[in-house]
Amino acid sequence: MGKIALVFSGQGAQYSGMGKELYGASAAAKAVYDMADSVREGTSRQCFEGTAEELSRTVNTQPCVFTADLAAAYAVREKGICPDCVAGFSLGEIAALAFSGILSDEDAFRLVCTRGELMDKAARENPGAMVAVMKITPAQTEEVCAKFEKTYPVNYNSPAQTVVATTEENAEAFCAAVKEIGGRAKRLAVSGAFHSPFMAAAAAGLADYMKDVPFGEPALPIYSDYTAKPYEGDYKELVRAQVENPVRWQTIVENMIADGVNTFIEVGVGKTLTGLIKRISGDVKAVAVETPADLESL
Repeated sequence: MGKIALVFSGQGAQYSGMGKELYGASAAAKAVYDMADSVREGTSRQCFEGTAEELSRTVNTQPCVFTADLAAAYAVREKGICPDCVAGFSLGEIAALAFSGILSDEDAFRLVCTRGELMDKAARENPGAMVAVMKITPAQTEEVCAKFEKTYPVNYNSPAQTVVATTEENAEAFCAAVKEIGGRAKRLAVSGAFHSPFMAAAAAGLADYMKDVPFGEPALPIYSDYTAKPYEGDYKELVRAQVENPVRWQTIVENMIADGVNTFIEVGVGKTLTGLIKRISGDVKAVAVETPADLESL
């Protein structure tokens, strides 16, 4: 019998109304939203009624998506489905820290709020752009990046999709260079060049903040975006490093499969990770849970 992994979505798929149905249907989900509101007043309102513009701001996106992620995960567990391991994409990793027990729910929520503020500040002070590259391999993408200054692969999503961070000045020429070798390049509607050296100040600020945050031991394996392996060593360093280094999602999924996972349940917002997992391997099952109907279908 194969193992089950919960994977927590990242920002980008947020929308007004996210989590509202689960809030009304699951006591476990409602408790997460209530906790979020007690720490950061108005979080539920933003999730359920926020405008697209409001939700696109990193300082709002990160706490809201965290809340939707963790609420969905606890609703899954409330149904009696207990995963063998977890991972999260970018900010989703903070929700996974809470679910695994490394952080309390409140400490994880406060951490993600601080993370969002620091990354938003770094993006304003050191602006950049992000581009999704498709139809070419990660190695080919790296070769194109090497031709430009301050241009970095930052999300290794699947065998044919890599996200790149670069400067605003380089973005158009970079996209053209990708197309020249048969790839497809698409600018992303994001507020900063995340998971790159553009975020160095945010990573340093997060390290300083975490000095007084208690970290425990996980109740189940949690895979790191930074190493693509289960957490070991200095947990706080893994959280810090993730902010300014690539998310190695493809390798995480491949390592989970090698460790016996054959069912992936994406919790939170959208089906982005579900789609990526299916592109990485056709031999596993991947489903997304963000509504009561999704829960029942499990």
